[in-house]
Amino acid sequence: MDAGQRIVIVEDDREIGPLVSALLEREGYVAEWTRNGNELDVSLARQRADLVVLDLMLPGEDGLSICRRLRNAGNLPIVMLTAKGEDLDRIIGLEVGADDYLPKPFNPRELLARIRAVLRRAAPAVSAVPVAHECLLFAGYRFDLAARQLTHEDGRDIELSAGDYDLLAMFVHHPQRVLSREQIMEFTKRRSWEVYDRSIDIAASRLRRKIEPDPARPSLIKTVRNGGYLFTPAVERAPA
Repeated sequence: MDAGQRIVIVEDDREIGPLVSALLEREGYVAEWTRNGNELDVSLARQRADLVVLDLMLPGEDGLSICRRLRNAGNLPIVMLTAKGEDLDRIIGLEVGADDYLPKPFNPRELLARIRAVLRRAAPAVSAVPVAHECLLFAGYRFDLAARQLTHEDGRDIELSAGDYDLLAMFVHHPQRVLSREQIMEFTKRRSWEVYDRSIDIAASRLRRKIEPDPARPSLIKTVRNGGYLFTPAVERAPA
C-alpha cells in the first residue's frame, strides 16, 4: 500500500461512515466521509481520490447513479456496499462500473482486503528493474499494458476500469483460445467474479460495449456455448 492514498466514503449511516473512515485512517489511508452524491462531488472537486467506497442506498441520488456517473467521467476505482441479499442490485452495480462489491454487514478486514486488491489492480505496474513497455496490437487497437492505455487506430482513447483492464489483459495473452469461466477467474485473480453467477458475463458485456464494432453482435469476444469465451483477434507486439 502507498501511504497517504485518499479514499472517499459515501455512506449516509452515521455509525458506519465514521467507523469505516477511522478504520482506513488507522491503516494509513487518508479518508473522508461524505453522506451523499453532492458531498462526494464537492470532495472530488477539492482533491482527487484514489478510490471511492460507495453505499448503494443513499438519500437523493442513489449509489448506482453515482457509480455510473463516476465511471462515465473516468477510471476512479469503486468498491460498492450493498445490503445483504440484494443480488440484482449487486449485478447492476458491477455492470455500471463498480470494481468490486461487499454485502452488509461486512467484516472490516475483508473491506480492507478488497480495497487493497482494487488499488493494486488500478495501479500501473512497477518493478525495481526497468522493463520495456509491452504494447500489443489487435483489431485496430493498441494496448499499452504498462501504461494501462487502450487506443483505437482512429485516435480514440478507450477508458478502462480496473475490471476492464484485467479482463482485456487476460484475453490478449490468451488469444484465439476458448477459456472457461473458471480459467478466467484463475487468470485474472478477481475474487469478486463468481463462476456460477453472472459476474464474469457482466464484465465481458461491459468490455464488449467499449471495444466491439457492434456489441449486439460481438465479433471480438465470442461466447462459446457450454465453454466460456473466445477472444478472436490475432494479437501481435507493436514495433519498438
